[in-house]
Amino acid sequence: MNDIKESPVRMRNLLYLLVAAMVCFSSDAEIMTKTHFLIPAGPGGGWDGTARGVGEALVKSNLVLNVTFENLSGGGGGRAIAKLIETADRQQNTLLINSTPMVVRSLQKIFPQSFRDLEPIASVIADYSCFVVTRDSPIKNFSDAIKQFRQDPRSLKAAGGSVRGSTDHFILARAIELAGENPRKLIYVPYDGGGKALAGILTGETQILSTGLSEALDMARAGEVNIIAVTASERIPEAIDIPTLSEQGFDLVFANWRGFFAAPGLPASQYRLMKQTIAALVLTPEFEQVRQRNGWALLHNEGDAFYRFLEQQELEIATLMRKLGFLRS
Repeated sequence: MNDIKESPVRMRNLLYLLVAAMVCFSSDAEIMTKTHFLIPAGPGGGWDGTARGVGEALVKSNLVLNVTFENLSGGGGGRAIAKLIETADRQQNTLLINSTPMVVRSLQKIFPQSFRDLEPIASVIADYSCFVVTRDSPIKNFSDAIKQFRQDPRSLKAAGGSVRGSTDHFILARAIELAGENPRKLIYVPYDGGGKALAGILTGETQILSTGLSEALDMARAGEVNIIAVTASERIPEAIDIPTLSEQGFDLVFANWRGFFAAPGLPASQYRLMKQTIAALVLTPEFEQVRQRNGWALLHNEGDAFYRFLEQQELEIATLMRKLGFLRS
């Protein structure tokens, strides 16, 4: 028996080298000389930040030499999905970034497609939701927000980076319901992406922002905004000063997955190469640096496992949305 104990870091590096070798020596490796990220929203939001962070790590780790980005907002993300499907024969190297809102908006019939119309490649990270206020806001914690809402629901306008009934909307609505208040009284102001939604609270158009933690973390670190709660089960090491919603007495834990999809009808070898590339990426120190910087949790599911994950989430979200009145059937 070999009694030499490998350190976790060494084992991780060996695993990375093994997976990376699979990518490098694949017979189809020459296909993915370029990765094009299709982002279904404007700059500054969670989709944009995740795609660009993954692209940065791909280049710095030398897994992909040429990375490009395309922001295509519209239709709650449906415009980009439609383009990927309609031009599938020209999208050999395209990865569409998406997340929980794809499931939500499909349930709401905002667009006719669902994840079933695409090829799920892999989820990569989970981004917890958070609630954000301006630095000088009288709201110092979530109980303060509920107190203001209880006194006058119209005085607490909420910003979100997506349409009504989206993740940003129903997570805050659910927290309000857990506080014993009527979530249907919440005034939700939708913006096109997290960047514009953040600007909404800074200009005073709204009083609280519901968004992904990674979208607000840099501004919080710079002291420009305060994050009053995060929907993690416990405090996040990369953002240890931010209290969880649960520790404030509101038992809500939620993480928004983000991952990648490819166009339908591509060769199986291309899908395999995409999955191998993502699998190698998440083991690199370059990706780990990006993950920590953004306060993301690692959530790597690929292929069939990712598809089953999406089916389960669809069931759970449909139940919650019906309870909150966002779905009629």
